[in-house]
Amino acid sequence: MYPYWPLYLQHLGFTPERIGLLLAVPMITKLIAPNLWAWLGDVTGRRLAILRLGSFLGLLCFLGITINQSFYWLAVVIGGYSFFWNAILPQFEVITLGFLQDKPERYSLVRVWGSIGFIFAVIGGGYYFEHLSIDLFPWVGISLLACIFMSSLVIPPSSVEVREHKRESLWQVVRQPTVIAFLIAGTLLQMAHGAYYSFFSIYLEEMGFSRTAIGFLWSIGVVAEVFIFMVMHTLLLKFGVRLVLIVSLLLAALRWYMIGNGSEWLWVLILAQCLHAFTFGTFHAASIESIRRLFKGGTQAGGQALYGAISFGIGGASGSYLAGHFWQEGATQIFNVASGLCLLAAVIAWYGFRDPRLHRSVSGV
Repeated sequence: MYPYWPLYLQHLGFTPERIGLLLAVPMITKLIAPNLWAWLGDVTGRRLAILRLGSFLGLLCFLGITINQSFYWLAVVIGGYSFFWNAILPQFEVITLGFLQDKPERYSLVRVWGSIGFIFAVIGGGYYFEHLSIDLFPWVGISLLACIFMSSLVIPPSSVEVREHKRESLWQVVRQPTVIAFLIAGTLLQMAHGAYYSFFSIYLEEMGFSRTAIGFLWSIGVVAEVFIFMVMHTLLLKFGVRLVLIVSLLLAALRWYMIGNGSEWLWVLILAQCLHAFTFGTFHAASIESIRRLFKGGTQAGGQALYGAISFGIGGASGSYLAGHFWQEGATQIFNVASGLCLLAAVIAWYGFRDPRLHRSVSGV
């Protein structure tokens, strides 16, 4: 979605501000959908059924994109699609950890396959949309969503397919200073990502890059992400969650500064994209592990949902909207602000992530 959805919207003639609004819609649904479906998953214990239902209804909603391409209709279609898409993600994380059981550090070795799929999608999509037409974008999305639904039908039940009878209060967990610092840092990071996910492709096209080149630049970041996921379990065991999170935020600040101030040099863009291994890869894997450690007593699905709602929902939506609203100020200013947000997040993490639970090795938990 992210590399070519903004280009498709630009192709339809939307202004940067309206593109930013449409790209904020999926983030806004994160405020409600994950929490609602996480509650349903905790009450019923039928997480796999929720995963399948969300996949099917997300596909059904996305089919609406073929009916009309007006601004308000697309907002409704994407709102419906993302409501169900965002709802299944926390369930997927909990189901995965259920399969891993006493080896949660190996989560990244499962997650790496999403990165591999993304690489094939962006490289193939870049070549496809450049030599054919980006008008075909909706049908590519429909095909992929259909494959996701069909693949969900063959997943066997995991050990988490049971109801949680004894549960701690999610609110009691959230009130902890470490959890608050974790959520704030994640929100600031996703605000910074808002400009990247929403306008990086448009930015590159304005600079004269072909869609094939844009696809390759996106894929560089995910290739680096694949390598980091392969060794992530070792990094968490050796350095601990706290250090991995802080270093990820500092490298994110460096990455956005490089994109905003050195984009005329291809090697700078390539190096900046390699840092995606840390700005997303290490931070995401360490965040999943942080939630596993901080949210106990049946609150893990709620923790996953809350993290998605606040960081990706509030952070991602506001980042996308503000990037579109102020895009006329120039990409350099936008990415410099993104860099500053990550530096602020690193400071918060330095002082806020002192909880012993984020220091111990994974095997010691």
